[in-house]
Amino acid sequence: MDASVGIYCSNPERAGRDGFLTLRFERRGPSTFLGQCRFTLPLQALTPLILEDGTAYLTLLNPTGGVFGGDRLITNVVLETNAHVCLTTTSATRIYRALHDPAVQETTIQVADGATLEYLPEHMIPHAGSALRQKLRVELAQTSRAVILDSFASGRVAHGERWKFKELDLQMEVMTCNKPTFINRMKIVPAEMPPQQFGLMDEFNYMTCMGVFAAEFDGWPQMAAEVHAQLRDMPDVVGGVSLISRGGCVVKYMANSAADLTEANKKLWSVARELVIRLPVFDPRKF
Repeated sequence: MDASVGIYCSNPERAGRDGFLTLRFERRGPSTFLGQCRFTLPLQALTPLILEDGTAYLTLLNPTGGVFGGDRLITNVVLETNAHVCLTTTSATRIYRALHDPAVQETTIQVADGATLEYLPEHMIPHAGSALRQKLRVELAQTSRAVILDSFASGRVAHGERWKFKELDLQMEVMTCNKPTFINRMKIVPAEMPPQQFGLMDEFNYMTCMGVFAAEFDGWPQMAAEVHAQLRDMPDVVGGVSLISRGGCVVKYMANSAADLTEANKKLWSVARELVIRLPVFDPRKF
């Protein structure tokens, strides 16, 4: 592994930092290993753990403590044939005030045939005055699988910063064999349309979009039924699940507290891991 600067250095004439991270995973026998890791701060990756089932469990890290206005953070991940990778973050991502340009995060993940991706970052917390434009693109092969989480908070609720950010622009694209499987775009500008009004987020402070994708899996009705059952058993979480036409399902749900959201994320990921990936659940430790 090496840290490289090159053309990804920050421009000293503007606010913010340019961060770059590239990861490549390969299958060796029964386990997945990190074959390449290159980064420039403020992006970094910890050394992966190899789980008993051969999964490479890796934590993505931003040692600066958050994302600042003007930051441009680019991540590229490649899972080679039959690799199995679980990516997470150490804690919630804090989005700090943007005086001028918004922060930009762009992540592209390529998942080859037979490979499995579990992308489970913690939720984002936009501070007052912050602005973020985020794009996640996942490119799947015909026989690959993916579980993807995308969660955010209304702000630092305990500090009275509910919906006090400038802009939150989130985009998720999932492609299978270069054809669109799922595209989700959410742009929240509280000054133009208050999210707390009836019919939008109402009284809720946290939201997750979870996508589960596997073109060759045929148990989607059972998957949807299990998700519905889990949601019914969580009285402080409101949401629903929809099947999509190209081998997958999407679950969207809202919660009032970070603890409720975290618990819901864990339970629904567990359902996806057991039914679609067909592996037992493990404890995603953060330390």
